[in-house]
Amino acid sequence: MEGPPVALFDSLKAAKPFFLLAGPNVIESEEHVLKMAKHIKGITTKLGIPLVFKSSFDKANRTSSKSFRGPGLEEGLRILEKVKATYDLPIVTDVHESHQCEAVGRVADIIQIPAFLCRQTDLLVAAAKTGKIINIKKGQFCASSVMVSSAEKIRLAGNPNVMVCERGTMFGYNDLIVDPRNLEWLREANCPVVADITHALQQPAGRKLDGGGVASGGLRELIPCIARTSVAVGVDGIFMEVHDDPLNAPCDGPTQWPLRNLEELLEELLAIARVTKGKKPFKIDLTPFQE
Repeated sequence: MEGPPVALFDSLKAAKPFFLLAGPNVIESEEHVLKMAKHIKGITTKLGIPLVFKSSFDKANRTSSKSFRGPGLEEGLRILEKVKATYDLPIVTDVHESHQCEAVGRVADIIQIPAFLCRQTDLLVAAAKTGKIINIKKGQFCASSVMVSSAEKIRLAGNPNVMVCERGTMFGYNDLIVDPRNLEWLREANCPVVADITHALQQPAGRKLDGGGVASGGLRELIPCIARTSVAVGVDGIFMEVHDDPLNAPCDGPTQWPLRNLEELLEELLAIARVTKGKKPFKIDLTPFQE
């Protein structure tokens, strides 16, 4: 497959020290998404971090039918296309059904497979056939070894441009835990590894709402902890959801990072990345020590 997807994929793989997939969880309005894209690009350009802008046109995997879902496929893609043209940014957004892939592939540079759907063969194949980069989030219920097979499904469909993403593992009810070992084991998929440092701290269906509904809770205060760990291990990319007013975000507010703190956090992550040897395999010498 020739053309822009290959060029972008190669540039992301070569990013030093990491690339960033970032934006608000879901499209709230055209005005809001354009505002977020402008500010996030300004920060990442200043710091020299390659950016792919992220926002969802539909949050289909919700516990409650009352949850905010977004503008839908047609309007959402129109808005993302405007972001792309206005700020010259590549776009990542997620799909939930096979029939969405062709339309999304005309706009998005990276098609994201939600964690709950990481083993859905027909969806993976349909996404792969667009020729775009595919970012597969590891299911909360999966061992990292499952992602070797998921990535291989993309390649067998004729698309070598695949990434895998860690976003936590279910730990009892309504909670996730991040096992740093997965950031190493995901390397077995033989592709770039991304750490989702915001969804990894989600507490699914952890908040009760007025009117009887439920919404995701989260541990926003631990986002720097997971981010520091991921960068120290040497991941290729960071995925994070960012909002200018997270307390009033209509979806996943508790795990969106405040826009006003984004530059400060990224500066710290860059500093860690400059001294860590996380991307280099540590050569362990088991020969007896000789004085």
